[in-house]
Amino acid sequence: MDYRHELRFGSFITPANEDPQRTVDLAVESERAGLDLVTFQDHPYQRRFLDTWTLLSYVAARTERVSLAPNVANLPLRPPAVLARSAAALDALTGGRVELGLGAGAFWDAIEAMGGRRLAPGQAVQATREAIGVIHSAWGRGPARVEGEFYWARGAKPGTQPAHDIGIWIGAYRPRMLELTGTLADGWLPSVGRLSAQEMTDANARLDDAAVAAGRNPADVVRIANISGPLSPQVVPEWVDRLTALTLKEGFSTYILDGDDPAGLQLIGQEIAPAVREAVAAERG
Repeated sequence: MDYRHELRFGSFITPANEDPQRTVDLAVESERAGLDLVTFQDHPYQRRFLDTWTLLSYVAARTERVSLAPNVANLPLRPPAVLARSAAALDALTGGRVELGLGAGAFWDAIEAMGGRRLAPGQAVQATREAIGVIHSAWGRGPARVEGEFYWARGAKPGTQPAHDIGIWIGAYRPRMLELTGTLADGWLPSVGRLSAQEMTDANARLDDAAVAAGRNPADVVRIANISGPLSPQVVPEWVDRLTALTLKEGFSTYILDGDDPAGLQLIGQEIAPAVREAVAAERG
């Protein structure tokens, strides 16, 4: 199950608005610690959070190397045609440092309270499928005309083009969304703590089958894992063993860990990441 992708390590930082500068400083510290990626959850209805896209843009100006992504963008409250142009513009401004995590939606009462449309599970899958088509259209990766029940693009003029091929990463758990991810997406972005070992294996198999059915190589879908847990020097060996196993047995290659503690960020970048890379390289031989 090892797809032999390059290993990358990132932080999952709470976009807290109580002390906005501390939130930004954690992103800057992620880069200093040697991490590859900084991500923020996107819950526009959460009164204690900064707006995620504004925060990503601000952090982009405060960093030089690290990639940036919403983890994951709240699709019901972010129209895909506008989201595509926002991502493309930020990618162009940063020289290719943006990836796009997408979520079909949750907390529907809160979404509806902000003007979003409540969707049933099947509708959310279809809406995500149509949104990917609209985003690809805006980036010149698909037909200029997209007709859908929830989203469409009808002769929209192309805008700023991304500096690189932005990856669309889907937070997926259920069969239909996993099949959509294998068919259309560039990455699978689950929180692995929500999956049992058997569920993870089954999900990977479903992704692979969907990719093959769509004429794709399963390795085209990068596996990205959100992982929570205590970070201290004492548990570094446990982290190394766990992430090495996830790479070699389940095909994950990008790991996004809790990023709200500067000491933890240093531990990820200076101890965990190098040790996992060394262990995986030895096994790959």
